[in-house]
Amino acid sequence: MAKVSLRPLDDRVVVQPSEAEETTAGGIVLPDSAREKPQRGTVIAVGPGKLLDSGNRGELSVKVGDVVIYGRYGGSEVEVDGQEMKILRETDILAKIV
Repeated sequence: MAKVSLRPLDDRVVVQPSEAEETTAGGIVLPDSAREKPQRGTVIAVGPGKLLDSGNRGELSVKVGDVVIYGRYGGSEVEVDGQEMKILRETDILAKIV
């Protein structure tokens, strides 16, 4: 897992996307242009939680190291130290793989 120099704010989460599949189930090698962007990744940083009306912070459902599935178009793609990352809101995360 990469050490990242980002600290997300509020209910945001930094995810390192998994590598795109290079071959199909039948063994056909896919060129870069034909690979689908992954919708799965590993959480590498989490924010402190959303600030609630009460003044307290809401607790996030994910933690560093969790493998998650997120929406295809959710979040923002950024490059940090030469690595592609995604910054998502917790609500953009669809599921946690257990």
